[in-house]
Amino acid sequence: MRLVTTFTLLASLAVAAVDYSSSLTQGKADMKSAGSLAFGPDGILFVGDSVGAAVFAIDTQDRKPGKGSGTVEIAGINEKIAALLGTAADQILVNDMAVNPLSKNVYLSVSRGKGPDAIPVIVRAGHSGKLEEVSLDKVKHSRAGLPNPVEAKKDARGNNLRMDSITDLAYVDGKVFVAGLSNEEFSSNLRSIPFPFKAVENGTSVEIYHGQHGRFETNSPVRTFVPYEIKSESYLLAAYTCTPLVKFPVASLKPGTKVMGTTIAELGNRNRPLDMVIYQKSGHDFILMNNSSRGVMKMSAENLDKFEPIKSQTELQGVKYETIAGLKGVEQLDKLDKENALMLVRNDGGSLDLKTVALP
Repeated sequence: MRLVTTFTLLASLAVAAVDYSSSLTQGKADMKSAGSLAFGPDGILFVGDSVGAAVFAIDTQDRKPGKGSGTVEIAGINEKIAALLGTAADQILVNDMAVNPLSKNVYLSVSRGKGPDAIPVIVRAGHSGKLEEVSLDKVKHSRAGLPNPVEAKKDARGNNLRMDSITDLAYVDGKVFVAGLSNEEFSSNLRSIPFPFKAVENGTSVEIYHGQHGRFETNSPVRTFVPYEIKSESYLLAAYTCTPLVKFPVASLKPGTKVMGTTIAELGNRNRPLDMVIYQKSGHDFILMNNSSRGVMKMSAENLDKFEPIKSQTELQGVKYETIAGLKGVEQLDKLDKENALMLVRNDGGSLDLKTVALP
């Protein structure tokens, strides 16, 4: 669920001579789960399979420019997805959402059923409101397995750690960046996988200083991240649970190394960031982030090089944010176009509505 900025996806889309789908093989995409989503060039959808510890590239064959009003509105989309799949709304879980930058169609990763027997499903929503399942049985695809994924064991709270083997994805300059946990001593990991897929290296162990906790941390995964340029240098802006905002120079993320990120904000405890997008308004860059318990935050994305690194225990500090009061219950967020975001919103009745909302 994720903006790919001009130094990432748009640059690759300009290289029309490359046929990315030629690297893919027709057949069944044997996913064990469908979680994080991100689009690359030519309508290629990357799907994070946390249970299977792999990233899949799927050719959606969805490359025609979008038509219609330019907005998407589907009330009760979870109930409509359940009906499409022949089950009840309480038997599905929408895991992530991504907008195809070419067609503007919306893709959702879904679990049908619960627990280890849940079936991974990809659903496409068009501007007309029509829903359709994207077949994974006969599709052009490729798979990149992750080396040294975190073991499928429970943490102190009873959560399966394997579900954090992939926490977010983004396509950046010919590579798929993957955040999550590895099975190494310093388990928080950022991997870059060249696409078309080749051998997958161990990735970079990433460490941060967590101001709310007052300590260095190496085993907490990045929850969501976006690529962004600061002073003409490519960075990943990464958000963690409880809620540090950290920047990593892309050039420093070398396989087999350990990198310390620069914490530039503490945004409040008891909260999990869910998605981030970067956008422009009135000639200025902004970050929009939805969260589990602190609503939707708007932050300036400018002058991020000027914030002093947070190196001691603190409460709120660094990059300032504004809470957008009218946006509540936002569970998924992605950029639809220059003026609008697409949001998956949990309403008071408990169902999910897909809404187009003007970027604030």
